[in-house]
Amino acid sequence: MELPGNMMEMWYSEYYTDNVKLDLRIVKQLFSGVSDCQRIDICQSVEFGKFMALDGEILFSEKDEFIYDEMVTHVPMAVNPDIKKVLIIGGGDGGVATELIKYEGIEQIDVVEPDEMLVEVCQEHFPELSSGLEDPRVNIYYQDGLRFLRNKVGEYDLIINDATDPFGHTEGLFTKEFYGSCYTALTEDGIMVYQHGSPFYEEDRIECMKMHRKACRAFPVSRVYQAHIPTCSSGYWLFGFASRKYHPLEDLKARDWKKKKIKTKYYTTNLHKGSFMLPKYVEDMLEEEEERNGR
Repeated sequence: MELPGNMMEMWYSEYYTDNVKLDLRIVKQLFSGVSDCQRIDICQSVEFGKFMALDGEILFSEKDEFIYDEMVTHVPMAVNPDIKKVLIIGGGDGGVATELIKYEGIEQIDVVEPDEMLVEVCQEHFPELSSGLEDPRVNIYYQDGLRFLRNKVGEYDLIINDATDPFGHTEGLFTKEFYGSCYTALTEDGIMVYQHGSPFYEEDRIECMKMHRKACRAFPVSRVYQAHIPTCSSGYWLFGFASRKYHPLEDLKARDWKKKKIKTKYYTTNLHKGSFMLPKYVEDMLEEEEERNGR
C-alpha cells in the first residue's frame, strides 16, 4: 500500500501476545542502537509523536508519557508531602525525575540506571522529558539497581521502581530479595511505588500476581492502583504502593497537596482515590495472592 507522493507506508508493531499486537503508523525511524543492556529504537509516529521502544516494547510516547510519570510520582507525594530523599530505580529517560523536581521540599533524588546509552539518547531526542536530570538535586548512578540497594539502610523516604519489566537485565528488580532490600533501604515511614504491569493477558496476569505476592510478604501495607495508558499492554496499567506504615487512602493529604499547586495533566486527588477502586477480576487476582500469604 502506498501513500500520496509514492511514499511507502511504515508501521511499528508491538506484540502483546502471540495473537495480539499494537500497530502505530510511523513517519521515520530516528534512532536504533544496541547498548550493553538492550536494543533501543526511537520512531516518529503519526498519532503519538516520538516514542521509544526497548527490545521491541514501547516504553513511552510523547502523547501519553505524562500519565505514567504523574501516577508514580504524585500518588506517594500526596500521601507524604514531607518526603526529602528519593531513589529512582531505572528512570533513565528522566520523566519521573522531571515530575519530582516540582516539589521544592525534596532535597535529593538518586537515579540508578544501568544503561548509559538510554540516558544519552533520551537527552538528545526527548530533551524536555529528560530535563529533570539536570537539576542539581539529581544524582545519576550507572549501575545495577539491586547491587546499589544492598548496602542501604533507612536512607530513603521514597523508592520508585521505574524498571521496565521482570525479564532480561532488569529481572533482579522483581525478586523477593529486591523487595526486601527496598524495605531495608526505606526510612521508618518510607513508601515504595512500582509499576505492576497489565493484568489483562494471561502471561502479564501471572507476573502481576507474583509481584503482589512479593510486595505483600515484604511490606505491612501493600495496595494496587490503576491508570489508562494507551501505549501500554491492553491500554490498562497497574501500579503498586507499598509502605512501612502509610495507607494510600487513609493517609492521603489532599488539602496539603493542593496547596502546593503542582501542575498536572492527569493526576488529581480525586483521581487518586478512584485509582485504587479496581475491577472485580483484578480484586479477585490480588485477593487470591493475599490469602496465600495469610493477609
